Amino acid sequence: MATKPKKTTKRKPNAAFLKPVTPDDKLAAVVGSKPLPRTEIVSKIWAYIKKNGLQDKKERTKINADETLKALFDGKKQVTMFELNKHISNHLKS
Repeated sequence: MATKPKKTTKRKPNAAFLKPVTPDDKLAAVVGSKPLPRTEIVSKIWAYIKKNGLQDKKERTKINADETLKALFDGKKQVTMFELNKHISNHLKS
């Protein structure tokens, strides 16, 4: 029984992710103070993590916080990459 080939359409990005948001002072220390879309903010944070070697060597899903990131992570020394967006959201202004 033959099946119809699926049409592949490009996914449209969610407008909420593309809307620029303003980082607070703690987040601005990492990404800058200009309004940016959430996707850009997450990319800049990951660039900072990789540049400073803050990804845990054994458990790659964990991020070890330096003093700058500790302020973003509510004082936690380590968070998982899955918690990252939750912590970032607390430091954004619409």
